[in-house]
Formats: sequence, structure tokens, C-alpha cells
Amino acid sequence: MALNKLEKRLRIKRRVRGKISGSAELPRLSVFKSNKEIYAQLIDDKAGKTLACASSRAKGVDAKGTKTEVSAAVGKAIAEKAKTAGIEKVVFDRNGFVYHGRVKALADGAREGGLQF
Repeated sequence: MALNKLEKRLRIKRRVRGKISGSAELPRLSVFKSNKEIYAQLIDDKAGKTLACASSRAKGVDAKGTKTEVSAAVGKAIAEKAKTAGIEKVVFDRNGFVYHGRVKALADGAREGGLQF
């Protein structure tokens, strides 16, 4: 039986999540993208809490330009929020999405903002 696109992504997501986990000292930077928007969260998996979040829908993010440019802005915004929370290093979780295009732009924006991963 052939898997559809969503089932393939979820299978990859489960495989990756078995290997990485976030903590208060080294949170997980989780990325989710829909057709229109992109979201990023810093998650402490041990406590089950979201430490910071940013999205293309948030008011503080400059959501102008192409989807890739908006993704880079979201990356910079999550890096800024991480710095205010005292977080410098994270574990990147691409959430089953290919590390290309908008996901890569978000990661590069976060690195540009000062996050290390």
C-alpha cells in the first residue's frame, strides 16, 4: 500500500523524534509549515512546555515579501525570543519536512539571530 504525502511526513517525524528531545537547557526548535503560514516553537520536552513561539501570523513578525522571506523573519523572531528567555543553543526539529526552501530559510534566520544548533 502506497503512503500519501502526510503519512510519509508523519513516519519521518516519528523516526526523528525518537532520536531528539528538548530540555530546559537545550530546547527543541520545532518547525511547522502549512501552505500559507509557518510556525516555530521552542519546546522543553521533559516538562512538556513551550518556552517561546513565533509565527508568520504573529503581530511582531514582519510578514511582507515571499514565503521564504517571511520564514527567515520568523526565524529571526524566534531567535530574539529565545535570547530574552536566556536560550542560546537549541536542537533543530524539522518535523518531517524536507530541509529545503522555507524550513531552511527559517533555520538560517534563527542562526542569523544568534541561535546555535
